[in-house]
Amino acid sequence: MSEGIRKRCTVAYATRERQWLWPVDLPADATVADAIEAARGAVTGLPGTAAPEDVPWTTAPVGIFGELRHRLDVPSDGDRIEIYRPLRSDPRERRRERVQRDRRSSPAKRPGTD
Repeated sequence: MSEGIRKRCTVAYATRERQWLWPVDLPADATVADAIEAARGAVTGLPGTAAPEDVPWTTAPVGIFGELRHRLDVPSDGDRIEIYRPLRSDPRERRRERVQRDRRSSPAKRPGTD
């Protein structure tokens, strides 16, 4: 690939309260990990560029436009690279707990009675 060819991507991270977007200019063959590292460098190197203290730069799952991807994947020009925050709890486990709670709180029905 030619050294002069570049691409622009956006690295995104969100909490419940706010979303951060960091535009990055990268070589054409840069990986998702390269883009995240460029965004991390922009946050620490530019005054007025903010990020929450707890961005999981190196440990969180990542994706492109909502699709889970590997850090060694090569994004295209214009892609939105997302850093996913960990879930507070497993959605399947929350549903199981809700069903068990509802079963305990509702009267038992006998078969054939409606």
